Amino acid sequence: MGKDTGFKEFDRELPSKISVAKRLDNYDEFVGKYSDEKLNQQAARCMNCGVPFCHSGCPLGNVIPEFNDAVYHAKWEEAYTILTSTNNFPEFTGRICPAPCESACVLGINKPAIAIEEIEKHIIEIAFEKGLVKASTPLVRSGKTVAVIGSGPAGLAAAAQLNKVGHTVKVYERDDQPGGLLRYGIPDFKLEKSVVERRVNLMKESGIEFICNTEVGKDGDVKKFIDGFDAVVLAGGSTIPRNLNMPGRELNGIHFAMDFLKQQNKVNSKTGLQPVSKPNSESKADYKSVVPDQIVATGKDVVVIGGGDTGSDCVGTSNRQKAKSVKQFELMGKAPVDRNDNMPWPNYPMIFRVSSSQEEGCERFFGINTKEFIGDNKGQLKAIVVSDVSWEIDGTGRPVKFTEVPDSTREIPCQLLLIAMGFLHPQFEGILEKGGIELDERSNVKAREGDYKTNVSNVFAAGDMRRGQSLVVWAISEGREAARKVDEFLMGHSALESKDRIINANSF
Repeated sequence: MGKDTGFKEFDRELPSKISVAKRLDNYDEFVGKYSDEKLNQQAARCMNCGVPFCHSGCPLGNVIPEFNDAVYHAKWEEAYTILTSTNNFPEFTGRICPAPCESACVLGINKPAIAIEEIEKHIIEIAFEKGLVKASTPLVRSGKTVAVIGSGPAGLAAAAQLNKVGHTVKVYERDDQPGGLLRYGIPDFKLEKSVVERRVNLMKESGIEFICNTEVGKDGDVKKFIDGFDAVVLAGGSTIPRNLNMPGRELNGIHFAMDFLKQQNKVNSKTGLQPVSKPNSESKADYKSVVPDQIVATGKDVVVIGGGDTGSDCVGTSNRQKAKSVKQFELMGKAPVDRNDNMPWPNYPMIFRVSSSQEEGCERFFGINTKEFIGDNKGQLKAIVVSDVSWEIDGTGRPVKFTEVPDSTREIPCQLLLIAMGFLHPQFEGILEKGGIELDERSNVKAREGDYKTNVSNVFAAGDMRRGQSLVVWAISEGREAARKVDEFLMGHSALESKDRIINANSF
């Protein structure tokens, strides 16, 4: 590596953030950049370990030590080339990935891991600044046509890879703009939509066609649609949310998290939904929108049920909308602060973490169960009934059963409740039902691990629609791997990169 003793000389540092008080007045990204010196030092910490477990820790198989070395020597084109050989969208993963690669970092055994995610983001942003990122139109077209259903991370990755080898690709999106979860699910303060638009525009320049406001399977002959392409890739995501059915569920003020987040993202994107004025620290009552019946947290006691990323996004958005108070509930108990014997390195540890949204202001409750919703005489939610629970833990450290703590039942004021308990499966209505696509025992699209193929001969599936709710980085990996199998199906062979091949070539 660039500096063999770097991991001894430099500590892990992350870029500074804009203060909480300032960033809560807008929806902009708030994480700064490294200076040239700091970026060099952080890259220098990569320790030339014998077996780089970070490769296998990354779902994409990113070639991490090599791009760190290129960063240390300020070889930006080389760093960009190495990074994008495995990752189509490092500007996304560099912002919103939980970085399982860092959990597998060898240095992380006894010191803070390399800041891989931040280095990745810096590589791609420097590449954009230097004009290294360009649209690349294939010199020769294969004559084959592919439809990609869904423009989230899996669909975008599949489309980019298939276009790269010359196939003519059309991406269908039911919303008004491409991007799926990236555009309308993840708040701007984590991923500004200009970043998504920048990438989509490059894909359009490279010859990929995006067809929006089109839900394939809702109308028309699905079989005729499928037969009209040489191959079809289903990448619609896992979109049906887990519900919380209990007394009072019909009350006004109870919403699914994604409905709440999508509306605010549309406001920020100004796609026909614009706020009259932005919230500010002086006034808590000036946030109004021309969106009919928009879900807003302004002046309300907000409770978010679910402790994952989506729940955290609801916390950050509620704080920016000037909620009166924000509470976040997790049914599970509080995770340990450090790894224990049930979370050995290099596995991703389920430890206690604090997100940037949670550090902005949020009261967190662990081991708490929601039992009932209480409304006023107008049908509006006013409080929730909860109780504390204790968990029985098995020999592997897994919680297996909970019991209610006696005399812990109580009411908590709440006028806006957001359900962020994850997603069950893809939407069945439409192309899955009309196309006769088989489902697996978890109600996801049944597609074989080896070739991503469904029961319909020319239909493939990738991303959350196939594997269930997961990470953006896994969706990109799935889209890339599925594209390779589609290419093999169409041409009999494929020159597209394989994740396993990359990991095996660089692990020893």
